[in-house]
Amino acid sequence: MFLRTLIVMAGVAALPALAFAQGGHHSGHSMPMQTQKSTDSAATKAYREANAKMHRDMDIPYTGDSDVDFVRGMIPHHQGAIDMAKVALQNTKDEQIRQWATAVIREQEREIAEMQAWLKKKGVQ
Repeated sequence: MFLRTLIVMAGVAALPALAFAQGGHHSGHSMPMQTQKSTDSAATKAYREANAKMHRDMDIPYTGDSDVDFVRGMIPHHQGAIDMAKVALQNTKDEQIRQWATAVIREQEREIAEMQAWLKKKGVQ
């Protein structure tokens, strides 16, 4: 009986994630920005701002060239990750978070530079 209850509870807990996943959306990218609360911490406000900027910047005019559109959309997506990682670095006391955020910044900056070079090679701004 305990095992069956545990399985049912796990299934119920997974329902919101399953329902969200069925929509085919990347975590929060098509969801409206949550209403900012005056009780939000400075970090939460900074995360919200980074998220909103990323979404604005990802709203690119599409060219019909799927490769170009992918790269042009990914650059602001990666920049959003960098901006969030910087917020994390400013606010964390956890060494693991510091390591992850530092790695995110390093790798996303590298990929942005590669993508910008690819676009330039293709003659795309």
